[in-house]
Order: sequence, then C-alpha cells, then structure tokens
Amino acid sequence: MVTKIVIGKSIRGILRYNESKVISSEATLLLANGFAGEVNQMNFETKLQRFQHLIELKPSVKTNALHITLNFDVAEKLDEHKMQQIAMSYMDRVGFGDQPYLVYRHCDVAHQHLHIVTTCIRRDGTSINLHNIGRTLSEPARKAVEEDFGLIRAESKSFKPEPGIKAADPEKALYGRLPTKRVISNVVTAVMNSYSYTSLAEFNAVLKQFNVVADRGKENTEMFRKKGLVYFLLDRNGNKTGVPIKASDFYHKPTLRNIEKKFETNEEKRRPHKRSLAARLDRIFQKYSQLTQNTLISELRRSGISLILRQNEQGLIYGATFIDHDNKTVFNGSDLGKAYSAKSITERLGTTDQPKVYLKPTGPQRTYFRDKEEANTYVESVAPVNYLKDLLNSQHPDTSPMLPKKKKRLNIKR
Repeated sequence: MVTKIVIGKSIRGILRYNESKVISSEATLLLANGFAGEVNQMNFETKLQRFQHLIELKPSVKTNALHITLNFDVAEKLDEHKMQQIAMSYMDRVGFGDQPYLVYRHCDVAHQHLHIVTTCIRRDGTSINLHNIGRTLSEPARKAVEEDFGLIRAESKSFKPEPGIKAADPEKALYGRLPTKRVISNVVTAVMNSYSYTSLAEFNAVLKQFNVVADRGKENTEMFRKKGLVYFLLDRNGNKTGVPIKASDFYHKPTLRNIEKKFETNEEKRRPHKRSLAARLDRIFQKYSQLTQNTLISELRRSGISLILRQNEQGLIYGATFIDHDNKTVFNGSDLGKAYSAKSITERLGTTDQPKVYLKPTGPQRTYFRDKEEANTYVESVAPVNYLKDLLNSQHPDTSPMLPKKKKRLNIKR
C-alpha cells in the first residue's frame, strides 16, 4: 500500500474534488466517521459545515485540511467492508481516529485506491501536529496495516499500484466545460504524479499517449510570456478539440511552474532506469538486420515502450523520444546515448523508410535526384516522407523503397 498526504488550506476544495467524482460516477462515499445522521442523505454544504465548525474553533491555524490517499496493488481484490476496516485502522494509527473524516473509493484509474478528507482541528479547539506526519506517523501506520490485513508491501518488487492510465476518449467526452475538465484532470494528474519527465516536451510526449496535450500558446503571446498553460483533449488524428482548460483551474494545479519543480527530482528518479531501457532497445535492434519504422514502433510497443519521432515539414526525422511505460520514465534518444539519437535511429531504419537521395540546391527550391551525376553539385540527403509516398503510389513496377532508375525529382519550397 502506498500512502500520500497533501496538507492544505481549503477543506472546501478537497471536499468538492471528491464530491465531483461521486457526481460523475467515478467515486463512491465508502465511510463517514464522526458524522451524525445518514451521511448519504447529506448534501455538500452539510458535510462542509461539519468540518468548518471545527476549523472555526482555531482560526489561527490556516493549514488545517488533509487529503490522504491509500493506493493498493493492482492484484489486491478488496471488498468495501475490508476497505472500510483498512481506512479506520490507518486513521487510528496516525492519530485521526476521533476526527470527523470521509472516505471515498475512486474508480477513475486502473488500481484500487481510497481518498480521505479530514481536518487537524479537534473538538476542544486544539490542533494535531502535522509536522513530518508522513515520515513519523504515516509510514509506520502503513506498514502495520499491510501486516494486519495481509496486503502486498509497498517495498515489494511485485508491487504495482499503477498498471496503466485510462486514455481520454474524445468521442465519449461531452464538450461542456465540466465533463472535459474531469476527463483531462484524470489523465494529467496521473501522468504528472507517476512519470519521470524533465521538460514540458517530455511531459507532453506522455500526455499525448492518452489523448491530452498541454499548450503554452505562441511565443509572442501574453500567455507564453507569463508562463501560462492550458490543456486540450486530442481527437483521433491528434488535433486539439473541445474546450481548453487553464492549468490553474484544476484541483491539483498542474501549472507550468509546478511541472518545472519536478524536473530536477525526476532527473534523479529516472536515472536508475536509463541503462535497463537502453538494454531493452539493444535487444530489439539486434533482432533485425534492417528495420522499418512500423516494425520498430510495433516491437517497442510490445516491450512497453512508446517511440515518438519528430519530423520537420519536409518529413525529415530530427528528434526521438522514448517513453518507458513499465518504469514510468521519459528519455530523449540523445540522453540515452549517441546510439539512440534521431540520427542513429534514421540510420538503423536504413533505406527502408527514408531512402538516401542526392540534393541539388536550385535557387529557392530543392530538387532530389537518385544519381549523383544528375544532381551535378550535390549533398547526400534523405528523401522526405511526401516524396516516398509519391513514389510508392506511382505506377512504376518497382515499388520498393529504392528510387527508380528513371530520373525522378521533386521540388520542395523551403
């Protein structure tokens, strides 16, 4: 079991987040401790008032709200009764057994997990000390609960709390503000907290795997200068669709500044997995004397790796990013080593995907030839994707990736 405690100043915000999940059928209220009457018949304001009554007893304590999550291994099959017992045992051990708290069972990601909402202000007006609560109280409580209930230990190598993230389905999403926000939030929160990325581009590389993208706007805009960020859903073709949502509007605040705060720690977190990823790539490269782009991407996908190749307008590959979904890490090819850079990947693909041709500069245009003699003055280059498509769609009997012997040229504006 993995625990996470977020200490905040707004019990309203924490409660609203969980209640919104219930409304959207992504969570159920599992347990209410310290609430009088039938809690299922209470509305949002009634639940909030129970917490606010305590908070007002000591207004000098501004940081008074706790949002606790208990995450279980994917192999755990826990019914509601056992989850209730686990939540109560944990709260007793961290010193919150007598506090009012609400326990929600969320079903918005693949693994089972609980969210607990409570306050640190007691009924006598005193406050529970929250300093180092995670290390001094939560960790011992977590280990004791694992032992008492026979749970898979968080330190176990077999522990996998997050087997996958549910991709946003743009066709099912209603494009009103709240439904779109909810769908995007599920993806962004999961990616932000589980993957190790060291740049916005790497963060976006992962988000796009789940049909979401973060957008800073164009460089000459006020939003870009002020480091603003909005999120979009992506349709089946990778185009932005629906209503853009400001990063600051989400509960977990996935703003550019907050994302950038993770870069340094993520660099350290992903380092132990660098060598193993390179070794997995090498095994795939060694299986083939020559690879096509489709074969490479397919083989990597079977190994739990996504490859994103960046191309310019002429279709030339200039960047490669690898996403290791098993270890939740993101690496640019050049960060892994020279052998995994975009240039090396292109060379591994050989002539199968991007045939070598000869480039003759002709004023404002570029003309590609198969033969050096035809180019006269030339530099070795790579055929752009559009050129290859034209070739494969042509009526030449030779539709292999090599260019036909007959002179064929294509003018491309710079």
